[in-house]
Amino acid sequence: MQWVEITIVTTEDASDAICEMLAQIGADGIAVCDPYEIKRIIEDPDSLSYADDGYIDSLGTDVTINAYFAEFDEGIRLGPKSEEYENPEGIGRIYANIGTKTVPTEDAMNLIKERLADIGQFLDVGKGFTGYKYVKDEDWEIIWKADYKAFRISDRIVICPSWETVETDDKTEVVYLDPGSAFGTGTHETTSMCAELLDKNLNPDDKLLDLGTGSGILAIIAAKLGCKNIEAIDIDRLAVDVAKDNCEKNGCEFIDCYAGELKDAKSDKYDIIVANIIADVICAIAPDIPSKIKDDGFFLCSGIINTKADRVEKALTDAGLKICETCSKNDWMAYICRK
Repeated sequence: MQWVEITIVTTEDASDAICEMLAQIGADGIAVCDPYEIKRIIEDPDSLSYADDGYIDSLGTDVTINAYFAEFDEGIRLGPKSEEYENPEGIGRIYANIGTKTVPTEDAMNLIKERLADIGQFLDVGKGFTGYKYVKDEDWEIIWKADYKAFRISDRIVICPSWETVETDDKTEVVYLDPGSAFGTGTHETTSMCAELLDKNLNPDDKLLDLGTGSGILAIIAAKLGCKNIEAIDIDRLAVDVAKDNCEKNGCEFIDCYAGELKDAKSDKYDIIVANIIADVICAIAPDIPSKIKDDGFFLCSGIINTKADRVEKALTDAGLKICETCSKNDWMAYICRK
């Protein structure tokens, strides 16, 4: 077996969609170098990171994504790593997952190019696929980890990869989270806004639903902030399994992670529903939100590009929700809504 490293040069707006696509088709590791995100982290006065003079300028403006796939004698391994993820009912297929299989390397590269073209119908993917090369095991491990460091995501929460240690005070909680096969490591603006709003508004006795949990990051943050009654739900069974694993690694096994949609939520009413997904899905589920939150509860939503803000705001108000707080970071929006 050897490792194939592919390189995609793209835009900040398209980078998350591309990473999700790569994860869904079976990438064993993904490393992202986003000069804008690195600059924001370093310039944050609470940041735990630093850079030498001139380093940020040297990164340019492109987002570079490197993904790593295992190549065997028969070719590249694609799809879920276990048949347990096969699901005839369709859970986990929203991102066009493929069945587990091994294909010739060139066929795998063509598939990636096709998926990039699909994303390019909705987002500017920039230069796109620029090629691939072979790397040694030890090189892959070093490259994969190089750009992922501990950082503060809210006043009380630090996100840290498992291979690092971080010094904190008694007012700070650490969430250990590695890049992997589900969306959400905390570096994106939408996740950080949700974390900040949870930090300010969450009460320990709240009942919380993390809708579209991905890696489980927001559910784990809520647990670290003292919340004890948490459900985390996702339509992708792969994500659910990753979320369960992350919960266990963070000592939050009590979080109830399961596959499904909003209609499958186990509780009748929640104090908080948080949904860091995409604008179109938020618009679709908005009419069902009021019936699922308590009279004094709230709906926290993000994942909304600012070009779709008007549409989302209309969908929320048409559903009978009142927008009480609006947050923005760069091109992204988040809202707190109440009945």
